[in-house]
Amino acid sequence: MDEQNLKEEQILISITGQDRPGLTASVMGILARYDAKVLDIGQADIHSTLSLGILIRIDERSSGQVMKELLFKATALGVNIGFSPIADDEYEAWVDRQGKNRYILTVIGRTLSAREIERAANIVAAQGLNIDSILRLTGRMSIKHPERNVRACIEFSLRGTPVDRAAMQAELMQLSQDMEIDFSFQKDDMYRRMRRLICFDMDSTLIQTECIDELAARAGVGEQVRAITERAMRGEIDFKESFTERVALLKGLDVSVMQDIAEQLPITEGVPRLMEVLKRCGYKIAILSGGFTYFGEYLQRKFGIDYVYANELEIDDNDKLTGRYVGDVVDGRRKAELLKLIAQVEKVHLAQTIAVGDGANDLPMISEAGLGIAFHAKPRVVANARQSINTLGLDGVLYFLGFKDSYLGDQGRL
Repeated sequence: MDEQNLKEEQILISITGQDRPGLTASVMGILARYDAKVLDIGQADIHSTLSLGILIRIDERSSGQVMKELLFKATALGVNIGFSPIADDEYEAWVDRQGKNRYILTVIGRTLSAREIERAANIVAAQGLNIDSILRLTGRMSIKHPERNVRACIEFSLRGTPVDRAAMQAELMQLSQDMEIDFSFQKDDMYRRMRRLICFDMDSTLIQTECIDELAARAGVGEQVRAITERAMRGEIDFKESFTERVALLKGLDVSVMQDIAEQLPITEGVPRLMEVLKRCGYKIAILSGGFTYFGEYLQRKFGIDYVYANELEIDDNDKLTGRYVGDVVDGRRKAELLKLIAQVEKVHLAQTIAVGDGANDLPMISEAGLGIAFHAKPRVVANARQSINTLGLDGVLYFLGFKDSYLGDQGRL
């Protein structure tokens, strides 16, 4: 038969069993001898158990011999092997489906059970999305020493277009509240793994307190200020109005207390790890805060943060707070403007930006950023954000960016 007229066919090869070095190379060596074309390949390894799939196109004259040699090799290696013919039309239909949209669903929590994964998978399936692959991002959990790994994260690679993305988002957020797990649903485009600028709120995000509350406590007006703060964070009153009221109550406080407060700031869980990774990977980091510059600059020095925009308290000649502030208030609108301005200065596309915050005044920048994350946020903020983290520390952001613990070399240990 004319070599050029040999009919070709597709064969899907499935191999499972105990993994070992050189197994894939052995299989490929046989396929190479018969000039097989590899149309697709995928491999997963779970607890040293291999699952390898190879879709090949080969001429009919050679296919029988290839399968025979692969069968002998599988027996020698102690693995299972199977073969499935794939018709031309079936293959073409599969190729056509590859043009569909792709999304990444990230699921994180302190632990993840079958029940939680099942609920998430059902939501995905109801939207007509197909799961192409599942990847674990966190380190393996120790049974004998569970305290070594206090987080779990898996990433679903999805193909298709959601029937109703808004409804899907609402279901995921509700599931997040019901089962104490968190989700990120992102389009898998070139920007998702190319984020370059991350902007943080400070109070109740990078630190586990509101600096104005700490100052108010020293001034003896703690309860009054906390009440106004809570109303502002819930979005019940305008931020600028509430800020002016609260600062006025600080009149007469000696500025020396700010250093003492700064040195005792309770840093949020995961912040040191997150900052170290972001700096190592070249991210630009900004604090955009409705709090105060003094504390933002303290964190800037501590973590090597690139930008700090916050509010400046006015100080009189006796080193006392006047109860007024200097310049414009950094409110929600200003935070969104600053995010866009820094992105322009750094020549970063807006889709490459991230914003993280907890209060109503963070919503504008969370909505503006390519990836907006509500962190241990108020209900109104969670309801209006596409991503939220309520179960882990701030380093949970890394999983939404696609980082694996194995990349970081710590396997998820604190």
